[in-house]
Amino acid sequence: MPTPSPDALDFLLTRRSRPAKTLTTPVPDMETVKKLLVAAARTPDHGKLEPWRFIVLEKAALARLADAIPARGAELSIEPEKIDKAVAQFGNADLVVAVVTSPKPSEKILPIEQVYSAGAACLALLNAALAAGWGANWLSGWASHDATFVQENLGLAAQESIAGFIHLGTETSTPPERPRPNMDQITTWVTE
Repeated sequence: MPTPSPDALDFLLTRRSRPAKTLTTPVPDMETVKKLLVAAARTPDHGKLEPWRFIVLEKAALARLADAIPARGAELSIEPEKIDKAVAQFGNADLVVAVVTSPKPSEKILPIEQVYSAGAACLALLNAALAAGWGANWLSGWASHDATFVQENLGLAAQESIAGFIHLGTETSTPPERPRPNMDQITTWVTE
């Protein structure tokens, strides 16, 4: 018979991301971030490839990214509202962890499975931060998907990409509960 962990299950059944725009200081200190990253690294990883890595972005680095957004957005003909949103995503943040998909050569583990693992690392980091009492939000956006932007501004290699930006901080307000999926509509039971 399994040994239940009711507190962990209750957390998972009630967890709720905190919008990045509502996060403020204080942010987790270096030791706390290291602990959260250890939790994130305990994610499913077929073949033990570690097909992800972390870049911890503090305030000055986030300001640099915010400053780089307008010129790149103009080069790509991104709508001004989307440029402004991307500037705010970095410029208003105090601490962000970029989770980088960093695929490794493997004959057994398909590239898509390595991407899934990086996504799992994002969720593991998000949940670890929330479980530790911090506010956290997983964001992406056009800049995260632009190879030129992430290579020039975050030093990603050509085969790497951003799985997500995990914003961390102190929540200023608890968001209202949002509608959840109708489980009967999205679940199929196969019995034979």
